[in-house]
Amino acid sequence: MRLARRAALACLVALALLLVGCAGGSGGSSTDTAFAPVFHEAVFDADAAVGDGQNSIDVTHASEGYFAACTTDAIPCKLQVSLGESSYNYDLPADGSPIIVPANMGNGHYTLRVMQNTDANRYIEMFTVEVDVTLESETAPFVRPNVFCNYTADSACAKKAAELCAQAQTESEAFDAVFDFVKNAIAYDKDKAASLEQATGYVPDPDETLESGKGICFDYASLTAAMLRSQGIPTKVLTGYVSPDNIYHAWDMIYINGQWHTLHISAESGNWARADMTFAAAGAEDTIGDGSEYSDRYTY
Repeated sequence: MRLARRAALACLVALALLLVGCAGGSGGSSTDTAFAPVFHEAVFDADAAVGDGQNSIDVTHASEGYFAACTTDAIPCKLQVSLGESSYNYDLPADGSPIIVPANMGNGHYTLRVMQNTDANRYIEMFTVEVDVTLESETAPFVRPNVFCNYTADSACAKKAAELCAQAQTESEAFDAVFDFVKNAIAYDKDKAASLEQATGYVPDPDETLESGKGICFDYASLTAAMLRSQGIPTKVLTGYVSPDNIYHAWDMIYINGQWHTLHISAESGNWARADMTFAAAGAEDTIGDGSEYSDRYTY
């Protein structure tokens, strides 16, 4: 995955904030949902995990929207998560540290495989677990930490989010507080983008982005999601392509119950709102559109 490819150009074009299902101010509830921050944790339960002595997979929190896995294999391994014809692959640390990954493909029969690298891009299956998943809610996978949006209750980004949202009375106010902060506090890192142009497997660190005050599009999306999720606001991290130049990019989608208004656009209750922090930070807020320029590929 080349998340940094042409990202320097990406931050200069297109949209600051897009709404899916634009209501144009008509319909939906006129009352914004009261804000009640809640922290949802994600853990690896070693006692409940199943394994083969070297690889372990924990599916006991599947209904909460996530899985966990680890390996001690010295040979590079990936965790493959599949549902039907769709699949996601995640790098597994060799030191036994667990990773959290989302049940991001909805309800259904999931297959989780630890795959060992044999040669170049070839992998063999080492250990497999299958599980039927019925999510407790559509948003369950997107209110908890995962490998691409990694934080804890003690993380600096979570504490900053709590500070920013302390006076928020509604979910819209909480979102606005985080949006404005990230937009103004984080600068686009062109040097980092250039260094990662041909890289694959990049994993953002929200606290590192917060501390350094700069990052690439994936860093913006990860930090924003971590801050909002830590306050209980469901947020997706998405990667995909932005027209017209087919730029590979990363952004967020935020779920807020109740009608809300931001950047001159309204959304009905129950809609996901697309928030592109990279473009917002670049001052591209005058190019608001309807989301048709975006093509989603991966959701975390």
